[in-house]
Amino acid sequence: MTHTYLCPLRWGDLDAQGHVNNASYLDYLQEARVDFLLSGPPIMQRLLDTGVLVVSHQVEYLHPIHFSEEPIRIELWVDSIGASRFSIGYELFSGEPLVARARTGAAPFDLASNSLRRLLPEERVALEAVHAPGQPLSPLPRAGRHESGHSYPLRVRWSDLDSYGHVNNVKYYDYIQEARIALMSQVLEWSAEDVWVIVRQDMEYLKPIDFRTEPYEVRTVVAAIGQRSFTLAVDINDPGSGTVFATARTVVVGQAPLSNTARSRLESWSLL
Repeated sequence: MTHTYLCPLRWGDLDAQGHVNNASYLDYLQEARVDFLLSGPPIMQRLLDTGVLVVSHQVEYLHPIHFSEEPIRIELWVDSIGASRFSIGYELFSGEPLVARARTGAAPFDLASNSLRRLLPEERVALEAVHAPGQPLSPLPRAGRHESGHSYPLRVRWSDLDSYGHVNNVKYYDYIQEARIALMSQVLEWSAEDVWVIVRQDMEYLKPIDFRTEPYEVRTVVAAIGQRSFTLAVDINDPGSGTVFATARTVVVGQAPLSNTARSRLESWSLL
C-alpha cells in the first residue's frame, strides 16, 4: 500500500543550470513524509509530536526536473521495519517519467529523555499496515575515516533549525553542496556553464547539529574517479573536538570525459 503526495514546485528550487537543485529533492521527501505521518492514524501522528529522527538518506537521481506548474507526484511507503527504526521508500514522478528513487531511515525519539527508543507495539502495527517493500537501493560504499581533505567552513543559519531545535536533516545536503562547489571550483575550475550532474547521494546522520556562531567544518575527499565521473566522501565535523555529525557520499557525472589535468587535480584530493 502506497501513499501519494503532490508536491508543488517553487521557482527558488532551481539551480544555476535551470533544473531543480539536487538538495531541493530532500525538501520534497520531507514534505511527503510529514504528510504521510499526519494523514495516518493518531499513533502515526504522535510520532511527529514525541519525536522521530532521520538517521539516513539514499537518493538516486534519474532525470532532471524542470520547473512546471504541475506538482511532483511522490509515491511513498514503509519499506522496512526493525526494532527501533523503520525505512520509508519513495518514487518521484514529474509527469509520467520516474525522476528519482529514495530511502529514508527513521528512528523514534523520546524528546523528554533526549534519547532513541524502540518502536511501540501499536506503532509497529500502524507501520505494518502500509508496509510494501520496493526495489532496494544498494548503498554506496563507505569511505574510511579521513583526517585530511578539502576543508570548508560551515556556518549554521538560525533558519536552518527545525521544530526540535536542531539543524533540519534537509540542510545537511545544502552544506555538502556548498563544500562540493568550493572544491570543484578550485580543482576543476568549474563554472556554471560546465554541466555536472549529481546521480546519487547517500548520507548517515550521526549526531544533531546545534546552532552556534563558531563554524563547523565540511571535509571532502575524492573516493573514486571514473572516465567522466567521480565520487566524493564527506563528513561534517566540529574542527575543535573532532566530533563527526554526518557522513556522505556523492557521485558526480560530467557531460564529457575528465581531462588529464582534471584527473590529476582530483587525484591530489584522493583517498586512492
